[in-house]
Amino acid sequence: MNILVPMDSEEVQEAKIVPVFEVKKWAMLVVEEGELVEVTHQTNREDFEAWAEAVVVMNDNEPVGNFIDEQIMVLVAHTQRSIDDIVEAYLFRELHELAY
Repeated sequence: MNILVPMDSEEVQEAKIVPVFEVKKWAMLVVEEGELVEVTHQTNREDFEAWAEAVVVMNDNEPVGNFIDEQIMVLVAHTQRSIDDIVEAYLFRELHELAY
């Protein structure tokens, strides 16, 4: 699963999720067989070679229309802020689907 996350930096251990309009770097998390296998970063989300299957945002009020139009699943990390917390929440199905 390729998961796109708007982050405040590309420092994997220190980076925190931010609102879409405040993104400094997009992180692409590659999760396979229950573990994080790769993290890559780009300034523009369109620059990733791999297709994002999901995007994680901070709250239900994020501007996600483009993701929905591209048929990218939108998940919400209400309390998770770091990459490790987001991956763990994804694996344990603790990320919520967008409330419409």
